[in-house]
Amino acid sequence: MKITHVHTQIVRLPADEPLAGGPVVAGATRDFVTLTLGTDQGIEGIGITFFGSVLTDALKTAVDALGALAIGEDPLRTEAVMEKLRAATAGTCGPGGILTLALSAIDIALWDIKGKALNQPLSNLVGGIRSRVPTYASGALMRHFPLAHVEKASAQLVKNGFKQMKTQLALPGDTNPEREVERIRVIREAIGPQIDLMCDINQRWDVRQAIAIGSRIEQYHLFWLEDVTAADDYPGLAAVSAALATPVAGGEYVYGSVPFRHMLEARSVDIVMIDLVRAGGITQWLKIAGMAQAFNLPVVSHLVPEIHVHLISAIPNGLTVEYMPWSSRLYKEVPLPQQGELVVPTKPGLGLEFDRDALKRYGVGS
Repeated sequence: MKITHVHTQIVRLPADEPLAGGPVVAGATRDFVTLTLGTDQGIEGIGITFFGSVLTDALKTAVDALGALAIGEDPLRTEAVMEKLRAATAGTCGPGGILTLALSAIDIALWDIKGKALNQPLSNLVGGIRSRVPTYASGALMRHFPLAHVEKASAQLVKNGFKQMKTQLALPGDTNPEREVERIRVIREAIGPQIDLMCDINQRWDVRQAIAIGSRIEQYHLFWLEDVTAADDYPGLAAVSAALATPVAGGEYVYGSVPFRHMLEARSVDIVMIDLVRAGGITQWLKIAGMAQAFNLPVVSHLVPEIHVHLISAIPNGLTVEYMPWSSRLYKEVPLPQQGELVVPTKPGLGLEFDRDALKRYGVGS
């Protein structure tokens, strides 16, 4: 089997909040680069990448250039293809940024082809441990949403069957520790003691704030505190993890596998969060998950639940899938939460098919 053609497209989806009807900014979009890899046997693999923001055009160009280099290669030899693409950029690009984001789209598509060629879902190819996996609601309780809405939305998520959900602290505007603690108190009272409540800081606290405020909210029994300070401050993260009883999660801002080694060796986090596109695709994601297992740490996902359902369900240390369905409109059909769980797709490969009508409606160019 050989790769014969590559097609990419920029797709700008509306930046809505589908889980609990949160406030939206008129005209705001979430921009994705979609990829289709074709083969001489008629099997096509699909992939996506994003985080390009104002550089989305440049990200698409990078995917196009790397995809062109993959033409003529055997898509089943995933490592060989990816090593060829990395070698072509040696000395010109660092291990992170647009290069890694572009490589991720191609790697994802290669695994989709492999699953379709072998008539196996991705989850089976990479482990196949569980047929269902826990999932948590994310994006419905954002820091910039009014507290009154967050209180109502959190209770609605429970009614909708979620047993886990995530909010945010490091509030915008004239915040203070009292406002931060009060927000967690209100949400905890709205959802009750049995629901797992996570909280994302998005690197907005320093170490001192993380320990001080984190200690004050421990009475509300958070499932984890996420990205409490700068993602590359491994000693600082380790200090917070050592000081708090609440588990500290981190990793979504990390590109590639090597920084995860530094993070794990420093004992910076209690829960390893891996972002599929920043990691470098499925191949690198699995390597990072293996490192986490060697350190006896659980793994959770960041975004892209349609693909992460396969990965988290397949590894021994998979904990839960972030259900933030920002990319779901790209596909005809996606796994949907059922009483706090996602059922792992059984169709070959990713089990996904681009919704051509959506790509036409929201696509930029062809």
